[in-house]
Amino acid sequence: MLEELKALKRRYPTAETFKFGDSAALCHALLSLVRSRRKVATCCALRDYQDSEPMPAVGRRDIALNWDDTPALVIETVELIQCRFDAVTEAMALAEGEDDSLEGWRAGHRDYFERNGGFSPDMPIVWERFILIEDLG
Repeated sequence: MLEELKALKRRYPTAETFKFGDSAALCHALLSLVRSRRKVATCCALRDYQDSEPMPAVGRRDIALNWDDTPALVIETVELIQCRFDAVTEAMALAEGEDDSLEGWRAGHRDYFERNGGFSPDMPIVWERFILIEDLG
């Protein structure tokens, strides 16, 4: 483990590590959106948490990694909503900062979920609002 990550884990002992997106390019783009404060939310398929990843928790600070596993950001979860994909509101979609409309968010996330385990309009997702605590870039 990198020394920087070890030091962060000592400062944030309950922190989980994760990556935004499913490719180096998408990870970089999403980290940039968080840094610019345009992206203040994210979502994941509920199945991902049931299979491998720890569920986010309100109040917990987590470490977002660059694609090469180096620390990029520390965020704190401030809100969690479990809902169906097709129940995401425009306000929720726009908080993710990736699109300018609910329709754009739906198209991009449908493609993402299709690449990562399958998609259906009624699939359960976990939507997370967060605040940026520390930019390690």
